[in-house]
Amino acid sequence: MSRQPNILLITTDQQRYDTIAAMGYDYMYTPNLDQLVREGCSFPNAYSPNPVCMAARHNIITGLPARYHGFDDNYFDDNPRVIPYDLPTFPQLLSDAGYDTIAVGKMHFQPYRRHNGITKLELMDEIPRHQQDDEYALYLKEHGYGDIQSIHGVRHLLYMLPQRSLLPEQYHGSSWVSERSIYHIKQNAGKRPFFLWSSFIAPHPPFDVPENWADLYKGKELPPLKVSKTPLSALAEENKNIADYPTEAYLRRARELYFASISFVDYNIGKILQQLKDMGEYDNTLIIFTSDHGEMLGDYGTYQKFLPYDSSARVPFIVRYPEVFKGGEVDTRFVDLNDILPTVLDAAGVAYPNPAILPGESVLKKSGFKDRTKQYVEHAHGSRRWASIRNGQYKYTYYYGGGKEELFDMINDPDETTNLLATGEACEGALAAREELHAALVEQEKRYGLEGYVKDDELIVLDEMQPFFYRENNPPMFPKEQDGEFVSLEEEVARAIAKEEVVKISELDVPYFTKSGTLDEEKMKKLEK
Repeated sequence: MSRQPNILLITTDQQRYDTIAAMGYDYMYTPNLDQLVREGCSFPNAYSPNPVCMAARHNIITGLPARYHGFDDNYFDDNPRVIPYDLPTFPQLLSDAGYDTIAVGKMHFQPYRRHNGITKLELMDEIPRHQQDDEYALYLKEHGYGDIQSIHGVRHLLYMLPQRSLLPEQYHGSSWVSERSIYHIKQNAGKRPFFLWSSFIAPHPPFDVPENWADLYKGKELPPLKVSKTPLSALAEENKNIADYPTEAYLRRARELYFASISFVDYNIGKILQQLKDMGEYDNTLIIFTSDHGEMLGDYGTYQKFLPYDSSARVPFIVRYPEVFKGGEVDTRFVDLNDILPTVLDAAGVAYPNPAILPGESVLKKSGFKDRTKQYVEHAHGSRRWASIRNGQYKYTYYYGGGKEELFDMINDPDETTNLLATGEACEGALAAREELHAALVEQEKRYGLEGYVKDDELIVLDEMQPFFYRENNPPMFPKEQDGEFVSLEEEVARAIAKEEVVKISELDVPYFTKSGTLDEEKMKKLEK
């Protein structure tokens, strides 16, 4: 290789592990990701080390858990956080080594426009606070769509409900990420090695799929929902309220659109890959594809992320790098998002200043210091905090609120339907596994978890977490500071569901959103007619 390789990191948001056809899920249509599987190495046992947007993304760029970077959960303007200024990020290290460092799409940093070593940053946030801070919002205004408020779909009344994009396909956020990624690849033109992070918001809800893709999965056989036989955690019970599905038909249609959203991203990924081929840079590029976390999508009757179950915490992970992988390889070891930083630096030949603190290791190495027979995952703080660890057969989770425990046999019960510690029927082998994994979790929490959660070599017990009723109610923010006319939120609702026959306004929890002041009661009554 004549020079350092280019590095292309492609991430989606909230994409489950079971959504790529070539990785064994043939109900999916993902030809371009399938190509990466055939030409690279897939990792079927990949996890998000903290299955929530902001935490996972800071793990990616620092290679470290919240103990170091401070983001154990999502944090917003009313409770801001910032990475310590002396904590290296891999874009910073690559930039220092002469790389052109570029990011397009959702970053979820704080402060919003903090570069973290990225020299060319084009942002696309889910809910931009200020239009002038968001390149995608400005792009829409420039192209005649500045009157649209819900630029990524309606995320109040219709948050997880079936809906269509309020924008034509060519101006959809997923199209924009590929367009701007291609622009930067062309601009670089092989002048120097580049790092490019192409970060899609999809398939994160709202499931605002463009017209030509909306019916891709309509009527097709979808995988069955997972059903729990034992009680769920309090956090999982809380998540049930996020979706407002009056009937099973709503959930069925929402799942169709979720999968369609992934297929549309796949289509746009194909455009980026083709540009690399056209410029002769495809085989000189380390390509990593993954997601920040998964989506429960109705499994166990719950939704969103935040949870240790595989639907939430397990993610797709593919690496194409001809220097190391022949193509079509499958590595069944545990990997996670903490491994991205050391993998990228390994390929670039760039040293990390303090490698001893890193929990991750380059996946380009077939063996090393990291114990890949176990996988550790954590989330949040206080009574909402849980920590989880699994080996080849069992997954053990400890909930600090109340000291509750779960143990699943991932070989005989891969859908995690039965918590063996709740049935009173755990076999001797399962109980021994619980002891082993509990001890291992204590050690992981002592080394990588938030400080203060282990006392006298034991996990502490906090007051039980109390679930609260929550529906996503996050109307757009930036239009309030702009001049000009905007499509009303009520009209946006009408447009979004105009071709979604399953959705009936009269069946939805409209009062929740009118009482909060998000929607106008009289205008919504007119939509019911």
